[in-house]
Amino acid sequence: MKRFPTLSSSTRPLTCQHRLLTKRLIFTGNKQLITTSSRTPQLSITTPKPARTFHSASTYLSALSFKKYTLPPKGKMTDAIDLPASSKPAAPTVRTAYIALGSNLGDRIGWIEKACKEMDARGIKVKRTSCLWETEPMYVLDQDRFVNGACEVETTLEPLELLDALQDIENSLGRKKIIDKGPRNIDLDILLYENLKVDHERLKIPHIGIPEREFVLRPLAELIPDKPLDHTRPWILTRDLLDALPPSSTPITTMTPLSSHGHPPIQALNPSRKTHVMAILNMTPDSFSDGGQHASAGLESTIQSFLDAGATMIDVGGQSTAPRTPQVSAEEEIGRVVPAIKMIREKFSHRDVLISVDTYRASVAEAAIAAGADIVNDVSGGSMDPDMLPTVARLGSTICLMHMRGTPANMSSLNEYPEAEGGLMGGIAKELVGRVAAAEAAGIRRWRIVLDPGLGFAKVGPQNVDVLRHLEELRSWPGLQGLPWLVGSSRKSFIGQVTGVPTPKERIWGTAATVAAAVQGGADVVRVHDVKEMAQVVAMADAIWRY
Repeated sequence: MKRFPTLSSSTRPLTCQHRLLTKRLIFTGNKQLITTSSRTPQLSITTPKPARTFHSASTYLSALSFKKYTLPPKGKMTDAIDLPASSKPAAPTVRTAYIALGSNLGDRIGWIEKACKEMDARGIKVKRTSCLWETEPMYVLDQDRFVNGACEVETTLEPLELLDALQDIENSLGRKKIIDKGPRNIDLDILLYENLKVDHERLKIPHIGIPEREFVLRPLAELIPDKPLDHTRPWILTRDLLDALPPSSTPITTMTPLSSHGHPPIQALNPSRKTHVMAILNMTPDSFSDGGQHASAGLESTIQSFLDAGATMIDVGGQSTAPRTPQVSAEEEIGRVVPAIKMIREKFSHRDVLISVDTYRASVAEAAIAAGADIVNDVSGGSMDPDMLPTVARLGSTICLMHMRGTPANMSSLNEYPEAEGGLMGGIAKELVGRVAAAEAAGIRRWRIVLDPGLGFAKVGPQNVDVLRHLEELRSWPGLQGLPWLVGSSRKSFIGQVTGVPTPKERIWGTAATVAAAVQGGADVVRVHDVKEMAQVVAMADAIWRY
């Protein structure tokens, strides 16, 4: 009687020759996949069970608790050989994979976003994304700079099926490969697939280029910093591989798109970037500082003055967030902001201006985006309306998530940040990390997120000064790195407390100092009332600290 190989407690390769229908069997066990292009497949088996001897092929195969996996020769799909299975068909197993995203032609960010939408539409669910990074080309140097990122996906496709789907997406988006590693409008590569190792003529997992490419490791380390890529060396983590790379000759930077009409993205890590000046346009009669000032026939001239003074963004609000201010209905808020947004788009279409809507209501945000707004500026960080984050995700817009506790009615009483829980800066950072996670869970891409420390919101007096003093600490906090920041200090009460100026409109000099401090601390956008004066402060601060 012919005896079949034994399974022992040690790990050793077993060689079996099969000629069943001239097809090849690939077995996976303990999340390892070993393949071969020859007719003699290799089985790598790890099991703690004592050695056993088998007397027939059927009992030998049934003892193996491996999942069937068939790799097609030369990229052609073949029928799998059925192994013993239960009477009920098993539901497809959901797997986690990590996909590299890249583009260096045309609307680079736009191509990547289209590819992510295509993956979602085909059942390859994008769960999380990294920031997008602008990088110098590698290998073929005579080409434009790339935008690179990575995403975590869930899929029921096996590795080669996933590869086929990604390549079909590339083709559907018009990719034409002319030069290897040359220019392309979209590039999708499988970096990791569960903990599997795949060695096939069409596919290598983990991707062989990971250890040497900063443009791959940098976004991957945002998603899985503590994951080992080689499970034979589990002590070497993704962040360790990134740290081992030599410094780039040209430091790479994140990119945050602000609109869909070609406005340059924010490059939050570019040391020479210019600071955006966001003009406040309150269409409310009860704003703490300028209530009713702009809700009049002089609106067009006000916008003109903002733009002439140097504003690059206009923040339109229709609901005051001052304490003890009554809420208006969503319909009334829409009625306040939408006409203003439409007017800006119609009258100033020749000006390169971005529009944000200051609201915590999803219905208002959607109406504003439809009217021409680019950005949603939510003082609650998406916490006051459960529909806000899913709505922004569906619209594909950029959102500013501000730190706040409670609501505008009770936020001033929620200002305790115990040292045992990280103190003021630790509390703000951890809570913002939570809001970023909530936004990502709702489907908002990480590269569509801007942060705001929330001066005056659940912070009183000197706490606001501390935030300005330690803004750089927030920018470098794990989980918040690479994201751009908006700071809104204009005319706020803590400035009056320090300077002794009780009237908000007269706090220009104190505001100027806070704006300069924000630029020094790394702010990408400053939100201001006094546009002419603060634009000059920003110009000078940029000249000092952004070079």
